[in-house]
Parts: sequence; structure tokens; C-alpha cells
Amino acid sequence: MCREMNDVLKKMQTAMNDRDLDALVDCFTEDYRCEIPLHPARDFVGREHVRTNWGAIFMHVPDLRARILRWTGDGDTVWSEWEITGTTTADTPHLVRGVVVAMLAGDRIGSTRFYLEPVTA
Repeated sequence: MCREMNDVLKKMQTAMNDRDLDALVDCFTEDYRCEIPLHPARDFVGREHVRTNWGAIFMHVPDLRARILRWTGDGDTVWSEWEITGTTTADTPHLVRGVVVAMLAGDRIGSTRFYLEPVTA
């Protein structure tokens, strides 16, 4: 399973960096579940919500760059550390870092727990 998850992570990173919304959405199952434990009111279900969220992010940060700093997996679960950078349309720096815990469902991601937060000085 780790090879499959690594493939999905690479596909996600490439889609983010290419600003390819369709390829990014395709990384997730139709019934994808996103939990955001630090902000539970933001939890959602469905990959169309991924499309809405990332479409807005791509518009707000047109030069977005995503990097997977490190990852490890166990069975169908993977922990990955991300850094997402860019400049917003308001010409302010955009820097988000954190961990995503993802569960694989076939060759896509079925659910995640996001611990990504904006970095503040």
C-alpha cells in the first residue's frame, strides 16, 4: 500500500504545482471525508468540496508551490508533512505548513485528517 500512497501523494503535489484542479480532485474518492481536528466546523464530505476549496485557493495564490517534506506509511494510512508557499493576489506571502494523515481507498484517498495551518511570524 505504501507505493500506491506515494503515487497518490506525488500526483497531488504535481496537480497542486501545475494548478490542475481536475487532476487534484481525481486524487480523492467521491465520498471522501475531510476532518480538520483543530477547526471541526470546517469538516466536509465529498470531492466536489475539494474542487470548491482548491479552486478558491488557486485563485487566491496564483503562484502556489506545494512540497512534501517527508512521509511515512503503515498499511493504508500515511502521514505526510507539507509546506505550501506562494504570494496572494493581495501581494502578501502565503506559507502553510503541517501534517496530513490520509487513508487510502483503492488508488485514491478516502479520508484525511488535516493539521495544516498558516505560519505566522
